[in-house]
Amino acid sequence: MAKALFLDRDGVINIDRGYVYRIDDFEFLPGIFAFCRSAMINGYRIVVVTNQSGIGRGYYSEDDFLRLTHWMKGVFAENDVALDHVYYCPHHPSHARGHYQVDCQCRKPKPGMLNRAVEELGLDASRCLMVGDSQTDIEAAQAAGIRAIKVECNQADYLALSSLLF
Repeated sequence: MAKALFLDRDGVINIDRGYVYRIDDFEFLPGIFAFCRSAMINGYRIVVVTNQSGIGRGYYSEDDFLRLTHWMKGVFAENDVALDHVYYCPHHPSHARGHYQVDCQCRKPKPGMLNRAVEELGLDASRCLMVGDSQTDIEAAQAAGIRAIKVECNQADYLALSSLLF
C-alpha cells in the first residue's frame, strides 16, 4: 500500500493570516516545495487536509476556496510537486451558519479527512506522516493511526525535517 505526507494548509504550506481565501493574501512558506519534492522522491504522495470554517462562518464561499486551491495546486505543479488531493472541512459545530453548523467527523481534531484519504487513495496509515502546526492536526493524525509532527514552519524546519524523515 502507498504512503502519504499529509500537510495542514495555513501555517504549514502558507503563512497563516487567518481565513486566507484570496490569492493576494496567500504566501508560501520558504522550503515547502523542496520539502514536498524530497517526500515524493522517497515515495510519499502529497495530500492536504485543512479545516476551512471560514466557509461555514460566511467569510468566504466554497467557490472562493476552490479557486484559491486550484491556483495553489498550479503553483505546486510549477515547482514539480504533485498534490494528490486537497481535503477540506467547511464546518464548525457552533460558529457556522445553516447546514455548515455541524459537529462533523471531518473537522480536525477528528480524523475524518485523514480516514477518507486513507480509504480513497489506498494508503497504509502506518506508513503515512502528518505535518501540522496545531495540536488539532496532531490529534487527528493520531486518531487515524498516522505518525505526526508538530512544527512552527520556516525554511530551517523543512530542511531539518527532510534530512530526518526521508
